[in-house]
Parts: sequence; structure tokens; C-alpha cells
Amino acid sequence: MSDGRGYRRYWDEERETRDPRERERLILERIRHQLAYVYAELPFYRRLYDERGFHPDQVRTLEDFSTRVPVVTKAMLVADQAAHPPFGSYAGPATDMARIHGSSGTSGTPTMYCVSQADWTRSRDLVALAMWAMGARPDDIAQIGFPFSLFFGGWGVLQGLEHIGVTAFPVGNLDSERHLELIGRVGSTIFSGTPSYCQHLISVAERMGVDLAASSVRRLIVGGEPGGSLAGTRELITEGWGASVHDSGSTSEMYPFNTNVTADPADGVLLIDDEVFSEVVDRDDPNVPLPDGERGGIVYTHLWRESQPMIRFWSGDETYKVADGPTSCGRTYPRLPEGILGRLDDMLVIRGANVYPSAVESVLRRVDGLGAEFEILVDRSGAMDEMTVRVEVRPGLAA
Repeated sequence: MSDGRGYRRYWDEERETRDPRERERLILERIRHQLAYVYAELPFYRRLYDERGFHPDQVRTLEDFSTRVPVVTKAMLVADQAAHPPFGSYAGPATDMARIHGSSGTSGTPTMYCVSQADWTRSRDLVALAMWAMGARPDDIAQIGFPFSLFFGGWGVLQGLEHIGVTAFPVGNLDSERHLELIGRVGSTIFSGTPSYCQHLISVAERMGVDLAASSVRRLIVGGEPGGSLAGTRELITEGWGASVHDSGSTSEMYPFNTNVTADPADGVLLIDDEVFSEVVDRDDPNVPLPDGERGGIVYTHLWRESQPMIRFWSGDETYKVADGPTSCGRTYPRLPEGILGRLDDMLVIRGANVYPSAVESVLRRVDGLGAEFEILVDRSGAMDEMTVRVEVRPGLAA
């Protein structure tokens, strides 16, 4: 089946269009395998499960998994690495490591990530599947605006693009004017970066007198932060670049993190849940799974990774999930209609109402004449909280 550009439509058609019931059977099989592995081989998990009175034999169904298995938090991982440096007691054999990466460390000592040779090789094909779903093809030139540093960032994007055969242009963290100049000089057809950086480049292009919508870029692969799936933000970026916007990514702990991907932006984000199983659970009790359409925290589980595998990792991100049959692209994965909405700990309570920065952003993006930047200020007047939103206004907008 062709994609209209002379290439096959799917990277792995059997996998991507599999009957969801059959996929669930495979997921449960992998979950039980992973639970047995981490309990037997990784001291971190054995200690955690023993302390919580859990044993892998208790999981017979996916419901058992969601309601019985304790979550892993970032704080647990940081503490374990401090006690068992450098990679923690959940890492696996150090002799088999192919890559070492780390978090930015802005809040303290960076969290160290290690990936075995087998896991790195497997991730290459998975990221290729994700990039193919987002429209990357061998005849593309992909300019990567993510940094190439301690963080996985651009490295994962590069890995998948090269496996497809795309001409990769790993520019990284360069000044914005130079990025725009290189797009015109090289003829890049894909640009990859954070949603906020793509918005920033629209403003820079306007100052430079560059019509970004007339450039060679026809596809944007964004990630690293919420926004790429919020309708207002996506529309702003699409209009400014004249290109489709494809959201991707989850967290560094969940590498390969490109298991949340946008094929058709109208469908939202697909969850490649036969690689990383994703649950949406109650924000206050992660052992309470939520029904489709209800907002909660997203919890991730590696189904194949053996080096630093995450089993029910509490991301702290908010979203909602639906599983309503094949999407417009024919894939049968469940999806996040609006992607990641934001951080659960970013929620504001204003006069008894829950207010999310992502919801404010979505409204602002529909107002003509506003720039990309805004800030939310919360103050107290007497016993009542008051929220003020300050926005950037484009030149020429009448008061």
C-alpha cells in the first residue's frame, strides 16, 4: 500500500494495524515477562515489590497490573542512584552498555541513563517506525533543532531518521537566524524541535523579513514539551510555517521516548503501546485506572527494555486516552486526542476551579494578533485568588 509519495504506507504494517485484542494479549505476555525479569535480576524492583507486598505472580490480567503493581517515581530513581552510583540498582549489567546519557540536572545532580547494546539496536527500529508514521521518508532532508548534549534530545531523532535513510542535518542548538538561513540554503523539508522553539522561529523570521510559510519545510516533528497537540498552538505553528505539525515524545526515562507519535494531526497522538504500555490513572491513586476520556496522570511501562527498564513509571504528566478503533491512517493503536496537556503539578486552583496553563494557552492561540509568549500571574485579593494573564501583542494590533 503506497503513501502517495511512492513509498509504503507503514514501516511495519502487521504490527501497526494489528487487532487490538491480539495486541493486548501480547502486551500482557510482555508485562509478565518483564515483571519476572526485574524481580529476579534488579535489586531496586525486588526491594520495592517486597516492601509493598507485591509479587509478579499476582498479575494474571492487565487489570491486575494496573491495580496491584506499585508505581516508580522520579524521586525513587534519584535516591537509588545516590545510593548505588552511577546508574542505580535498576540498571542491569554495566558491561553491556552502548550509550550513557543524562538529564539536564537543573534541579540538582543529573539523573544518569544507560542503554544496552541490544536495547539501543531495538530502539533504532522503533524510532524509525515512529518517524515513518510522522511522514519522514528517504527523500527528505531533516534539520534537527534539538540539542546534541547530555540529554537524549536530538540523538534519538537522529537515530531513527538515519535508519530510515533520511538525509539528516544534525544542526542542534544553533542561533535562530542561522537555523533559518540553513533551511533556505540546504532546502530542509523537515524541521525538528520543541513547539515553543518552532513558535520562536516564526517571530524571528518575521523580524528578518523571511516568509517561513514559503520555505522548503513541509513537516515539523516536535516534542520535548506540551503544545504540539494543543489545537490552538498547532494551528499557530502550522500557519506560520505552512507545514504539518507532528507531536512526539514522552520522558527520558522511557527511551525510546518516541512511542507517542502523531501520524495525522487530526487524530492526536498515537500510543505505540506494544513497545511502551501506557495507562491513564487517578492523579491521587495510581492504582486506579481511569476510563477512556477521563483526565489523569499517565504511567508508562517498558515492555522490551532490559537496561534500566521502567515498570509503571509515574510521569507526572496529565492527559486522557481513547481507544475507538482504527484512526484515519489505519493504525489501531489507542491515542491521546490532545497529546500531553501539561504537568499535574502545574494545575492552579482559582476560586475553587481547576485551571490548567495548557487550557489558557489553547484559548490564547485562537485570538488574532497575539504573539507566542504569555505568562500567568496569581495573586490574592482578601481571601480570594485572582489570576491575571499577560500576553505578547504583535506590532500594529489596535488597543
